[in-house]
Amino acid sequence: MDGEHRFYNVSERHMDFETVFTRICNFIERDPRNLYRLSIGTDSQAHRKDTRFITAVHIHRVGKGAWGCLWHKAVQKKLTTLREKIYLETQFSQEIACLFTPDHMQRIWDILHPYAQDGAGFVMEIHLDIGNDGLTKEFISDMTMKVKAMGLTAKIKPDAYAAFSYANRYTK
Repeated sequence: MDGEHRFYNVSERHMDFETVFTRICNFIERDPRNLYRLSIGTDSQAHRKDTRFITAVHIHRVGKGAWGCLWHKAVQKKLTTLREKIYLETQFSQEIACLFTPDHMQRIWDILHPYAQDGAGFVMEIHLDIGNDGLTKEFISDMTMKVKAMGLTAKIKPDAYAAFSYANRYTK
């Protein structure tokens, strides 16, 4: 069992990854004839003595609701360079994405496959807190390549809602 990763949301605390995965499967099983988008994104906030990273795991039944949870990681120093912050945000999102093993992905496929002709589908994305506007544009190529090298889709602002909207709310 993965003891390092503990997740939470407004209704549950101290969920291990297998509990999170079970919640995701249960959410999909309730309405398997839809398109699902699993988005993982991290945002951070530097504080006086540390930098807090929040990674959001968000399963979206496109057009029909969502379920999500968060993972918290603190780095015991105030990060001052944007490059280091963006690099670690991307790394933590990748770390959580790697918890979804081929066996996990097969389980999701097994739920959705019987309904593929009815429109069922699944995509997994990493949402990066970078965009074409502002100081983060210089990181787009490097960070999206890191995600694509994993075989996943990289989303940037304004499409990276798991990072800049959901996770951002909990970094303060």
